[in-house]
Amino acid sequence: MSQRTERVDELLRQEIGALLAKDVADPRIGFATITDVETSPDLRHAKVWVSVIGAGDDRKETLRALGAAMPFIRHELGRRLRIRRIPELHVQLDDSAERGTRVLHMLDELERGVDPDDIAPIKESLPTPVRRLPHEGDAAEEEGAAPSDPDPDGPPASPEGPRPGRAAAPRRSGRAPQRPRRRRG
Repeated sequence: MSQRTERVDELLRQEIGALLAKDVADPRIGFATITDVETSPDLRHAKVWVSVIGAGDDRKETLRALGAAMPFIRHELGRRLRIRRIPELHVQLDDSAERGTRVLHMLDELERGVDPDDIAPIKESLPTPVRRLPHEGDAAEEEGAAPSDPDPDGPPASPEGPRPGRAAAPRRSGRAPQRPRRRRG
């Protein structure tokens, strides 16, 4: 894959995600996330990989709704992006999160001593959050200390709070600033 197609893939992923979040108002589209876009070398076709949270029927309905929304999304991409050709968009289900959840579930069951053949398939697409159990080597919390207390090794907090009119220093990414490109035409 060339560097150009990688840049186009990332641009399409970001723009399609933004369009889904703001401009597509289909109630059939549930919790869908654009995880990846793979564009063909000639930029005529693109696979849009979508991760959907929900049961199997909900996922199928969401994929159908996304497929129906792709012509609108392609039209909007044509208005927003300055590339010569907007590819045909083909929606594909990305089940890597579900497979990862299955592996984590199997590891958890194996840790408990359950036979791998007896592990039933799970019905949810993402793991259910559980409270983390304390492990050996974890730092012991002091009695009376709330988890929101400031870092004891850090600078002391001001009793008045943050000073008005002072913003935090901007983070530097380590990159040199880019100059604006000239428009050809």
